[in-house]
Amino acid sequence: MQKVIGSSPTISTNVVKVRTKSVRTFPFYQALATVPFYIFYFTVLQKDVIRDIMKLSHIGENMMSQELYTAIHKEYERLKSVLQTNDLNAIIEQTLKVHAMVHPKIVSGAKQNTIADYVLDYMLKDDNKSKLVPRMDCGVDLDWAGTDKVPMCWHFWHTYRIEDLVSNILIADKPQIFNVDVQKKIGAPITDTGNALEFDEAVEFGKRLNVAALKDYIIAVGKNTRKIIENLTLEQINSMVPEERVMQILRVGGVTTDVRSVWLLVYWGRLTVGGMILTPLTDHHMMHLPPCLKNLPIL
Repeated sequence: MQKVIGSSPTISTNVVKVRTKSVRTFPFYQALATVPFYIFYFTVLQKDVIRDIMKLSHIGENMMSQELYTAIHKEYERLKSVLQTNDLNAIIEQTLKVHAMVHPKIVSGAKQNTIADYVLDYMLKDDNKSKLVPRMDCGVDLDWAGTDKVPMCWHFWHTYRIEDLVSNILIADKPQIFNVDVQKKIGAPITDTGNALEFDEAVEFGKRLNVAALKDYIIAVGKNTRKIIENLTLEQINSMVPEERVMQILRVGGVTTDVRSVWLLVYWGRLTVGGMILTPLTDHHMMHLPPCLKNLPIL
């Protein structure tokens, strides 16, 4: 089995180094190895998610949405390149730069609104959080997802719940930000990432979410992730995490035992921390922000 340091579902990984390692011996991994997920993930999900976002029209103060994404893509490509080096300071600096671009500006102290800001501002008005949008901008096999239409707020719950789980439990080996109090404030009926929700469940989920509280959670997660990134070592970045941390996500309810949810453990368990930087902490956001952004009425 390969350990992947730079896998990205939306950006080609040709230039990203792949290191090999013996198959994990943990029984859970051996059991899930029979699931034909890898064929699905590295074929269906690698379709060009950005094809529509590049056609978006004018946003805000003379800033085209195409320009927003082009800037992110440019810095993401630099991040992939710098992760091939041993320059720890450059890796951390570039990771923080890309991370800032896919989070609300308050997370990094940026002055310019980000894609996340535009969509969050829209969701905070009226009942826009429940507006149905595509789950992703590429085809989704419903054997691996509960529905292909979700409330706009689902994307934010899903994306930043994953960041919380990966950055804290997997990378930092510490408790996640999410807890019972956070769940009550947000009004979420679930604790997991929402991967396996059926259409009716997703609609009901969206109705119950308090977007203001969700935004507070997103900001807390983003700021915490930046602290974790700032303290990474080169050894950590080039290493995989222990299986025990991966299984801890299941124990705390970050995923469910539904195959449409639990496959996440297989995927994350094969990544180095560098791979986690490239996908769950940065590029994964660009799988889920564009379907929201392109459905804003201002476009």
